Amino acid sequence: MAGQNPTASKTWNNRWTFMLAAAGSAIGLGNIWKFPYIAGQYGGGAFVMVYLLCIALVGVPLLMAETSIGRSTRLSPLNAMRKLTSDSGAFRGWEIVGWMGMFTGFIILTFYSVVAGWAMSYAWDLLTGTFDGMNASQVGGEFEALTLDAPRQIFWHTAFMALTVYITARGVHKGLEKGLQVMMPTLFALLILMLGYSMFATGNFMKGFHFMFDVDFSKITGEAVVAAMGQAFFTLSLGMCALMAYGAYMPANNSIPRTALSVAFLDTLMAIISGLIVFPIVYAHGLEPSAGPGLLFVSLTSAFANMTGGAYLGFAFFVLVSIAALSSAISLIEPTLAWVTERFGMNRIAATIMIGGAIWFVGLGSVLSFNHWAEVKFFGKTIFDLSGYVTDVILLPLGGMLTAIFAGWVLKRSVMSQELAMSVGMYNLWRFAIRIIVPAAVLLIFYTAIFK
Repeated sequence: MAGQNPTASKTWNNRWTFMLAAAGSAIGLGNIWKFPYIAGQYGGGAFVMVYLLCIALVGVPLLMAETSIGRSTRLSPLNAMRKLTSDSGAFRGWEIVGWMGMFTGFIILTFYSVVAGWAMSYAWDLLTGTFDGMNASQVGGEFEALTLDAPRQIFWHTAFMALTVYITARGVHKGLEKGLQVMMPTLFALLILMLGYSMFATGNFMKGFHFMFDVDFSKITGEAVVAAMGQAFFTLSLGMCALMAYGAYMPANNSIPRTALSVAFLDTLMAIISGLIVFPIVYAHGLEPSAGPGLLFVSLTSAFANMTGGAYLGFAFFVLVSIAALSSAISLIEPTLAWVTERFGMNRIAATIMIGGAIWFVGLGSVLSFNHWAEVKFFGKTIFDLSGYVTDVILLPLGGMLTAIFAGWVLKRSVMSQELAMSVGMYNLWRFAIRIIVPAAVLLIFYTAIFK
């Protein structure tokens, strides 16, 4: 029956499962693909320092707020915002936060799935020896060939979305929990394997280490700060209501502050380890850490192509990237799925197939923007580029800011204080961050994006 709350009867089995789920949502392409190349572009240690500050001052308070909103209602993000808005006697327009979160997650997954498909394609190509002996120029040519080959991209885009739909459709316990219990330990094991290689086989581990942690304050520019802030939002899955949806399944006796800190720590640790894997390999092969988005798919792959056992190591690495992407993808689809099952009383399997199919279809626009629709541009950007820009620069920060304002200024104080269950001093510190620091940080992003 429409309007029922199927969410309320389902919770994660324990705190650790929720942590795996939240960490799985946070740990994805943002850590393994995006973080290393952005850190490379903005000077290494300087960027890392600012990024860590952004996680602590903006990311953790907002993560706590989103999770609290979800758990306090046991509803989908949209219906959670509706209920809390009504309970607080606030302007009904605050429901926009829920709508924006669903829309943002939907749009991100349309192009996220395409990039994840590249990773799956690379894992297969490395295993079958496609890249053996190629130099950086030839690997770059192969990457261009992949993006120009629409049927090949569609195949891997379809494969990734099929996996996402399969895991999500099986439900909270059989699907999300079971999937994450396999994916996250595998992800950690592969990361440790790759880190061990980087430490003991490249001969350049300390050079990569110093690049990441030696701070050159002259490289801390306004653009670098905004990039670090945007990366914090993207990597922690903030501003897209994913953690509201997961918070609705969180057991009542779990500590939200402790869990939020643990998730932020795991997510940041993954990003740092990814950098310590990538940069020593880059230096060992005479490549540039500032290579940009191609750092993973061109520079790093050319290194794998010319090292002993590189095909198998590269295969393991891109399997790692694919698993990380999958763990995030299932969280991106969950806010919309939770609302559809509540609003229309649909079977979870049917709803997941419907939503996944819609995401797959819209994602074809991102696939075609590299080939047949390369000349189709809006505001000077292809569909793929525009989708990334709108979500990174506008929707994620705006969703985060509105959530912070709602939690800090609109919502009844008793709701948050009860969910967070912190000492008065710590609660007041969180309240200051969510009311002042988070909105100010987002305004900085908007100001720099408009006037840079």
